Amino acid sequence: MSTIKDITTLDGWAQHLSSLPPSTLLIVSFNAPWAAPCAQMATVLSTLASEYPVTEPPSTSWVSIDAEELSDISESYNVTAVPFLVLIRNSQVLETVSGSSAVKVRSAIETHAKQSAKPDGEQPATSTNGSTATVDMADASLAPKDAEKQKEELFKRLSDLVKAAPVMLFMKGTPSEPKCGFSRQIVAILRENAVKYGFFNILADDEVRQGLKEYADWPTFPQLWIDGELVGGLDIVKEEMAGDADFFKPYSAKANGDVPATSS
Repeated sequence: MSTIKDITTLDGWAQHLSSLPPSTLLIVSFNAPWAAPCAQMATVLSTLASEYPVTEPPSTSWVSIDAEELSDISESYNVTAVPFLVLIRNSQVLETVSGSSAVKVRSAIETHAKQSAKPDGEQPATSTNGSTATVDMADASLAPKDAEKQKEELFKRLSDLVKAAPVMLFMKGTPSEPKCGFSRQIVAILRENAVKYGFFNILADDEVRQGLKEYADWPTFPQLWIDGELVGGLDIVKEEMAGDADFFKPYSAKANGDVPATSS
């Protein structure tokens, strides 16, 4: 029976991909250790994997990836929430399943596991990437003016958000429950310096999460903004503090007031 392999490094991911023949169905489970639904999905996938025999060449390959630890891989597959399943064959994404529905996951895997790779000369993407192609075509059918208007409205919203407080932190999770180590560290820095700040949980709003990357021209989170201007991520904040001990002084709470972060 098949088992699930944990991928923990970018090199490990690259090596695994290169080891698979074009006919193998690769089932990739993106998860996070803090999310209860991911634990449930791990059980579901483990059970499903056990139903598929180990063959040569392998008909299926099952891997698990921590979406936050290997964020480069997550972002390359547009993983915006966990659990998130990606089905791949011959480097083509066949289907994605977001959420913890065991029925949807089983159905997707069974459907694509039954399909063999197309003969040489045919275009696999047109037949195996149907759902993705449909989405892409639907997006492409939007009139340029409509797409431009949507982007303009989003950027207006982001402009207001980054100015919602003199110091704004866009983070994974909340100050009381950060969902990544970098967010946890930057919250600790702000608290140590008694900084009054607002925050936005980018995991709760994918439109903001994706849009802010382009708006800020900064692809990662957390992001710290001061007076509507991007400071940067954790490393930049540390550099600013190293160069100026009073960097946060104008935004610090008074000695007798430990002002908590405010949600935006």
